[in-house]
Amino acid sequence: MPSLSVAMIVKNEEQDLTACLDTVKDWVDEIIIVDSGSTDNTPHIAQKYGAKFYVHTDWQGFGKQRQLAQQYVTSDYVLWLDADERITDTLKKSIQNILQKEEKNTIYALPRQSEVFGKMIYHSGWYPDYVIRLYKTTDTHYSDALVHESVIIPSGFQVVKLQGTLLHYTYKNLHHYLIKSANYAKAWADQREQLGKKASLFNASIHAIACFFKMYLLKKGVLDGKHGFLLAILSAHSTFIKYADLWIRNQKKY
Repeated sequence: MPSLSVAMIVKNEEQDLTACLDTVKDWVDEIIIVDSGSTDNTPHIAQKYGAKFYVHTDWQGFGKQRQLAQQYVTSDYVLWLDADERITDTLKKSIQNILQKEEKNTIYALPRQSEVFGKMIYHSGWYPDYVIRLYKTTDTHYSDALVHESVIIPSGFQVVKLQGTLLHYTYKNLHHYLIKSANYAKAWADQREQLGKKASLFNASIHAIACFFKMYLLKKGVLDGKHGFLLAILSAHSTFIKYADLWIRNQKKY
C-alpha cells in the first residue's frame, strides 16, 4: 500500500496537539510538523509522537508555510491536518481504502464538522464542510495565499468526497474567537492591499449584513439555536472588520 504522511503547520498548539496526533499515530508512515515559533510545549509533544519537527519563523503566510512543509514529506500521499482536528475511525477506514485503490488524477475532500463554544454545528453553512486535504504528494500543493489558502486542483483532476467525519474543535471561547478572527482579518487585508484592492465602509456594511442573512437564514443557522445566531453575528462582525481594515489603510495613503 502507498505510504502516507500527515503534514501540519503549528504555533503554540499544546492544548490540542496531543488529541490530534492520537488519532493518526498508529496508522500513518510519518508526521511532518512545521512550527512558526511556538513558546509553549508544542515541540516536546511533537517529539513524543516521533514527528519530524522543523522550525521556520520567517512567516510568509499560510500558503507558503504549507508549501514549505510539503517539501519535507517523503511519502506517496500527504494528509493535511490542523491541531484542532481529529480523524474519526470511519474517516480513517475511508482514507485507507483510498490508498489501496491508488486512483490516478484524484484529490480527496474530507467532510468536516465543527464544534463551536461547546456545541456541534449542523447548519450555518458549516456542515458538511468539505475540505481538500488528501492527495498524492507529487500531484499538487497549496496556493500562495496569505490566508484562506487552498489546494490547487490541476487540470483534468477530479475531487472525490470521502466518507466519515473530520472533527474540528475550533473556537474554545469568545476571546479565542476574537484573536483568531482578528489575525485572519489582518492577513486578508494584507493580501487585498498587496493586490491594490480598495474598500469602503458602505461596502463593509453590505458584506456584513449579507453574511449574517446568508448564514442565519439561507444556510439555516437558525436551526443551530442560540449558537447559530451568535455565529452569524460574529461572522458578520468579522466580515465588517476585514473590509474596515482595508478601508483604513486606504485612508492613510492620502
